[in-house]
Amino acid sequence: MARAPARLRAPAPGGRRGLAATRLGGLALCFTAHVQLPLGEQLAWTPAAHPQREPLHGNRVLLRPVDPDADAQPLYEISHAPHGDPLIWTYLPDGPYESPEQLREMLRWAASAPEAVYFTIAPLPDERPLGLAAFLNVQPEHGVIEIGHVWFGTALKRTAAATEAIYLLARHAFDELRYRRLEWKCNSLNAASRSAAERFGFSFEGVFRNHLVVKGRNRDTAWYSITDGEWPARRRAFEAWLAPENFDASGRQVRPLSQLRSSLAGRDELPAQGGS
Repeated sequence: MARAPARLRAPAPGGRRGLAATRLGGLALCFTAHVQLPLGEQLAWTPAAHPQREPLHGNRVLLRPVDPDADAQPLYEISHAPHGDPLIWTYLPDGPYESPEQLREMLRWAASAPEAVYFTIAPLPDERPLGLAAFLNVQPEHGVIEIGHVWFGTALKRTAAATEAIYLLARHAFDELRYRRLEWKCNSLNAASRSAAERFGFSFEGVFRNHLVVKGRNRDTAWYSITDGEWPARRRAFEAWLAPENFDASGRQVRPLSQLRSSLAGRDELPAQGGS
């Protein structure tokens, strides 16, 4: 085999240390005996804990593990005609269902799903089931977890209880389970879910095109996240918004969540877990 021209050969072992470079047809070719490429921050990382099927208690809402027998009928009624909102199922991978019994079968699966933890959202004090949410894409070894399969019945939408439900899930993921990254994903056409993600303080990361086929249709997926370094300021904004003094006598908010988050931007933000 013919040897490469001398001007293209890397320095011989023991030769002068450094970088050899040339150009061939406009392409820069670089050779070095000691390559040093950029790497991510070294972490003193301990894997996060896996979420358990246990209730999360708030002041306005209870998130509890799904109970197929107790939840199927009320959840069906609020998400199907004639009294519920069937549009809830437009962007979800499942539903609508033909009957409460069929929904009950889905809830039975959800109650023991190995890769997810599903919660029924039950506002206080009556604890009537008004929605669902789940921890999905659980990766304790990487510290990644997703809030997904979120849907609210009409009576729960745009309420403090709905916001507190997301806060409880985020707080549990970061403060108790010690995750580094909390994700929110949705169909890129789902304007309501995208608006909710931004309101809750998730950062938009981009769209995965042709990501999934859902109910026979293409789904481009919009990705959002909050990192553990961002969480302290996000938590303070949630707590300031949920505080009783942020609501007037009629129950209307005094300051929007986005305004509170902007006023706290940059405060209490921390490096990633394990960093300096």
